[in-house]
Amino acid sequence: MPHVEKGMAVGLFGGSFNPPHAGHALVAEIALRRLRLDQLWWIVTPGNPLKRASDLAPLAERIAGSEGLIHDPRVKVTAFEAAHHIRYTADTLALVKRRNPGVDFVWIMGADSLASFHRWQRWRAIAETFPIAVVDRPGSTLAFLSSVMAKTFARARVDEEGAPRLARMRAPAWTFVHGPRSSLSSTALRLARNDG
Repeated sequence: MPHVEKGMAVGLFGGSFNPPHAGHALVAEIALRRLRLDQLWWIVTPGNPLKRASDLAPLAERIAGSEGLIHDPRVKVTAFEAAHHIRYTADTLALVKRRNPGVDFVWIMGADSLASFHRWQRWRAIAETFPIAVVDRPGSTLAFLSSVMAKTFARARVDEEGAPRLARMRAPAWTFVHGPRSSLSSTALRLARNDG
């Protein structure tokens, strides 16, 4: 895990990053700025239980690709889940919380993940561990209104103006962050690579 100090506000941005692309970097940049984070951990997962493992590029390749996209020293690319044999986000967040007392974390996800968030293992526990920032993605803007997560935690929704304070809030708390959007998608990039 990257080094942090007590009192820091840190974003946790996890994903397969298969492959990582400029859209991911844009989400990280928006999160750093809008949430006023001291650091952002770009967590490259060993695999996504909801996706086919056969489509997954090697972890080292996804880490190297992620590092190649990062130009902000506050963004720390890490793959600590593999060392701890963690498969589920709820377990990742529990470990991060246990290991880093006094640090304020916020989970960051693209709006495209919000529609299926209720299918994640122990998704309610995730929402109750750290605040969540949902960053807008093309075609997913309305997901924050219609998703199971948004409806379940409707009372915990924070207006976007409150985004700079989100990491300091007690979970459950979440907000939807608008900003520039990239139409890039890992799925489309994989399909294009396989067709070429």
